Amino acid sequence: MIIILAGGRSTRMGKEKPVLRIAGKEMLLWIYETASKVGKTIVALSRNTPKTKELCLREGIPFIETPGKGYVEDVRWLLREFGPFISSSADIPFVKPSDFYALKKAFDRRESLTGVLPLQKVPKDLKPLVYQGYAVVGLNAVGLDGERFFELENPLLALNVNTPEELKLAERIERLVRGDESEIP
Repeated sequence: MIIILAGGRSTRMGKEKPVLRIAGKEMLLWIYETASKVGKTIVALSRNTPKTKELCLREGIPFIETPGKGYVEDVRWLLREFGPFISSSADIPFVKPSDFYALKKAFDRRESLTGVLPLQKVPKDLKPLVYQGYAVVGLNAVGLDGERFFELENPLLALNVNTPEELKLAERIERLVRGDESEIP
């Protein structure tokens, strides 16, 4: 199972990130459509994300409401409810089916896998969270015991849309990916 984590407070953005639009489509829809190509997918919401809940209801996206006490607490709660799962944050709009498949193939349901990128794969304009020499990305596998890094290949996973500037960058990247360079400021 894939669970998209969309219940955070979005304090750096100041707005619910999953409902912000990139190329005219809510960020959550980009991720949900990609994940659902790979396997059963649900969205984890909380009281912090009422607009995201409205989007899920409108689009017929399955969801569950977590206690909303924080990332670690909600992930533990989801693990108790569903057992081991693959998680994606709701702010990595350039995740690909191949990213999910690679993680799924490596996941034995026991050991958690933290998705990372070697720093040399990170585009120079991005400022990801760096830990032990790797860029930590929002794609993981949540297991029962232990944890290790899992190297992914997609350099755009380093773009976590957390700020208005990163949202503008995601919009520019999406236009480049679509080949619509005429609209790039």
